Amino acid sequence: MLHSVEGIYRNGKIELPEIPEGIEEVRVIVTFLPTPLSAVDLQVRRIDLEQAANLRARLQSFLEDWERSDMDAYDTL
Repeated sequence: MLHSVEGIYRNGKIELPEIPEGIEEVRVIVTFLPTPLSAVDLQVRRIDLEQAANLRARLQSFLEDWERSDMDAYDTL
């Protein structure tokens, strides 16, 4: 089964916000994604990757509501 984890490539290394359980050694494919213009600078917000991953997980339950088309009205407030 495939398991995906988003991470950050920095200084020749890949940093993962979480360590996949039960995986000791496995082949991987790394895909470099374009950085969106709206990317969040974690250093500016004084949080690390682990804290950001924790926050993302806690807010996941709101995702369905945030992505509803009628919620776009709140973007202009």
